Amino acid sequence: MAVKLLEIKKESWPPARLIGKRYTGAPNWGEWWENDWFKILEANQCLPNNGDAYIGAVHIVDGMPERWIGMFFPADTEVPEGFESIDIEALEYAVCYLCAKEGGGEFFTMETHNMCLEALRAEGFTRKEDDWCFERYNCPRYTAPDEAGNVILDYGISVI
Repeated sequence: MAVKLLEIKKESWPPARLIGKRYTGAPNWGEWWENDWFKILEANQCLPNNGDAYIGAVHIVDGMPERWIGMFFPADTEVPEGFESIDIEALEYAVCYLCAKEGGGEFFTMETHNMCLEALRAEGFTRKEDDWCFERYNCPRYTAPDEAGNVILDYGISVI
């Protein structure tokens, strides 16, 4: 099954702090599980818009993608030792709710990204170029497959 776009919702976010680890290459989710880093972050109060979801995020810095793994928190949250942070201004996001098989790579392709961009344009959204996009791994949408083995990934794109 290809990725299916279930719906698009607009979210208005206050200023936020992304706390986690920054990657200039491919992000390493394996080290997060091996080191139980999310457990450390979960000790803080998360940003209400995000709940306790884990985040994979990207934005463009000096023409290159900067990737992050972590969680979103209120802007004044203290950064635990061993982690980095980046403050993000108040933004509007169009969040695509995507459905596909658990463990499949279909969520993480340029075709899926482009499908979302096309759907946003059709709905009248304008992407805020080079600003934040995120994958929100929400429990239970992403962690509890339905009877057909499908999960839902929230894919947010900053919009004007």
